[in-house]
Amino acid sequence: MKLAEALRLRSDLQERMAQLDQRLYQNATVQEGEQPAEDPIKLLAEFEECAVQLEDLIGRINLTNSKVMTEGRTLTELLARRDCLKIKAKTYRNFLAAASNLSGRATRSEIKICSTVPVTKYRKTADAVSKELRELDNTIQSMNWTAELL
Repeated sequence: MKLAEALRLRSDLQERMAQLDQRLYQNATVQEGEQPAEDPIKLLAEFEECAVQLEDLIGRINLTNSKVMTEGRTLTELLARRDCLKIKAKTYRNFLAAASNLSGRATRSEIKICSTVPVTKYRKTADAVSKELRELDNTIQSMNWTAELL
């Protein structure tokens, strides 16, 4: 199985467990004399089975991420870099949006709002971070489709 397939299966299992959680909640209690819509014992058994599968799959994904290498770096290191680049890109976008929001004055007596940084300089930095993020994400996606799950 390719790593990308395992990641999709992980997502499916997580979604299934969330649905089972909701169904268990809905069938945990009933009015006296009534029957639940679904058997909570069977739902719990299915939930536990999914949990076992998910735990195994996450362990195998993490092992694969720590062993698969490209350009001298593991996939785990690339994922950490991507997470940090996402935070940086978002922060730069938000900061530059605020720094670029210079309200016009209707009269000379109104307070003038000025940017605290040279927006164009930092826009180039933000663009470089976004570009690196896109390229790194492409590398990770490519590795996901070529690496075999350990």
